[in-house]
Amino acid sequence: MTAMASSHPHTHPHGSLLDLAPVLPVVVLQDASDAVPLARALVAGGLPAIEVTLRTPVALDAIRAIAGEVPDAVVGAGTVITPAQVRDAVAARARFLVSPGWTDVLLQAMRESGVPFLPGVSTASEVVALLERGVTEMKFFPAEAAGGTAYLASLAGPLPQARFCPTGGIGAADTPEYLSLPNVGCVGGTWMLPADALAARDWGRVEALAREASRLGAATAA
Repeated sequence: MTAMASSHPHTHPHGSLLDLAPVLPVVVLQDASDAVPLARALVAGGLPAIEVTLRTPVALDAIRAIAGEVPDAVVGAGTVITPAQVRDAVAARARFLVSPGWTDVLLQAMRESGVPFLPGVSTASEVVALLERGVTEMKFFPAEAAGGTAYLASLAGPLPQARFCPTGGIGAADTPEYLSLPNVGCVGGTWMLPADALAARDWGRVEALAREASRLGAATAA
């Protein structure tokens, strides 16, 4: 999976973003100078796909720094909710886009960006609407609050063509159950980025937690 991530920097918009890595770290950065060492720790731990959320003023600078200095990382932008953010993220060299929800205006901007994207859904109707529009890969958010593994398992029967990256409230203990579902390609989470480790800039601990997280996917695949 890492090889795919590294060898296809311009993955087609309908390529399989969900197969880059079993776990997608969701990063909220307060200091752009932390971006590169954090990304290096995640990559070293086996998690090359990294979602940097646009929730903080330094997010675009962080994406730009990771894209420029951590070649083995596949860095994307999360919490993308406007066409302007789509343009800014791609200009900062984000290689994928993730939104908590979607509208036709946002979906069109993400399509036109030329990079893979995961629009967010939390109901069957939203999934059907995206399938109508030719989108089969999406983010399920907020995963635990919206019904968790039971909800996703229920969608697999009537809507088997939809594949998901569930994110929101998921921890290491929940991840194997999510990854065992036929319609889940990867899981987004923050548990490998504990606040105290980030505050202390303890990149060794982040790398160790990332390595444990990457093994959750390997165990499920086996």
